[in-house]
Amino acid sequence: MGTVTLGVSIAVPEPYGSFLQKRREGFGDPHAHGIPTHVTLLPPTEVDDSCLPEIERHLAEVAALGRPFRMRLSGTGTFRPLSPVVYVNVVEGASSCAWLQKRVRDASGPVARELQFPYHPHVTIAHGIAEEAMDRAYAELAEFAAAWTVNGFALYEQGPDGVWRLEREYPFGEGGEGADAAIPRQSGVARPPAASR
Repeated sequence: MGTVTLGVSIAVPEPYGSFLQKRREGFGDPHAHGIPTHVTLLPPTEVDDSCLPEIERHLAEVAALGRPFRMRLSGTGTFRPLSPVVYVNVVEGASSCAWLQKRVRDASGPVARELQFPYHPHVTIAHGIAEEAMDRAYAELAEFAAAWTVNGFALYEQGPDGVWRLEREYPFGEGGEGADAAIPRQSGVARPPAASR
């Protein structure tokens, strides 16, 4: 028996994902090569590897409740000085991400955990690097924009080399496309709020 470090996220698709990852590398982030471009639903979480089947069942159940939604990125933001992060803003689809991450981390589930900071969906483009490089990331990607339809999320595992690798994808349950929220398909589950703009 051992432990593994897992994360759950929504991948930023091509060509945007590779573009932002290369820009992150260019700003001098030494970990950028091992972190696929993403919006986090569950931050790095260490679990016993014997719990993996239960975690995978739980994630499949969460995904089955959702349906595709629109994601739009635009401009940059920062968590500085609280946290040394510069990011691309999620300007559409934020409430869907919040709805999903709350269910992934549900207190009754196998990856229940509290967050260090209130949940704020974003795409990191610089983390823990020199202030001058953070300022450059903030300025140079200020005009960045991307949009796509999110059809599910994925489970990643961090290897001993620090690289995050895709373990399994979880497509949403069948439903209509074009909603601003991952609207549950089962009755008795609260509908998430409208997406923040």
